Amino acid sequence: MNKLFGLIGKNISYSFSKKYFTEKFEKEQLTDCAYENFDLTAISQFPKVIRENATLCGLNITIPYKEKIIPYLDKLSENAQKIGAVNCIKFTKKGKLKGYNTDYYGFKKSLQPLLQPHHQKALILGTGGASKAVAFALEELGILYTFVSRSKKENALDYKYINATTFDNYQLIINCTPLGTHPNIEECPPIPYDYFTPEHLAYDLIYNPEETLFLKQAKSKGAVTKNGYEMLVLQAERGWKIWNKKSISTFSNTDTDI
Repeated sequence: MNKLFGLIGKNISYSFSKKYFTEKFEKEQLTDCAYENFDLTAISQFPKVIRENATLCGLNITIPYKEKIIPYLDKLSENAQKIGAVNCIKFTKKGKLKGYNTDYYGFKKSLQPLLQPHHQKALILGTGGASKAVAFALEELGILYTFVSRSKKENALDYKYINATTFDNYQLIINCTPLGTHPNIEECPPIPYDYFTPEHLAYDLIYNPEETLFLKQAKSKGAVTKNGYEMLVLQAERGWKIWNKKSISTFSNTDTDI
């Protein structure tokens, strides 16, 4: 029987996931597996996807549905529950839908090799589902963080208040917004880029383009930069393990909530 996997999102023709998994299936000669994009204009269309695709075994979830998908699921992993966002769904043997978050795992593993002792505090640009996973990873790493938002939100800093002092206090700047994603490559978060220094680490969850305007401007001031490609690969492979119930004994205790 064919095994179908897929991506739930909006305007996702650009997506990494279908290309990645299609190539993976070909390389590993998994001829009974296929991966499709399910481009939904509203999350209310999700039940129809489930009804019409009986061979579905697993799904990835992307913007803007990582939080909106939760009411449609039967259960959540411990970490997904804590984070409040889901980017991976497993179809259980009993036909139930269980939500996981593998974003935090991919982010944490890709960030760790770049961290220096002075990276004690982080600014998280954006307050969506991805930023929640990033915050969870930073908590596990013992890094303090502050959210930055365009709209007034409790416990979030407004972009207009970011200045030289802010950059002195926060050496890790993480873009969790879609600003700068292809094709809108001339966009970037509205922060004062002149205050970046070689002490700073700029991380962008975006992977297309390879170097966003956010990263270019940070790099021009000597900052270390990292895009989201490795994070995507790590979270994708983590999801594949979840879908296939492979052993995850190599992961830390906080990761073993399968």
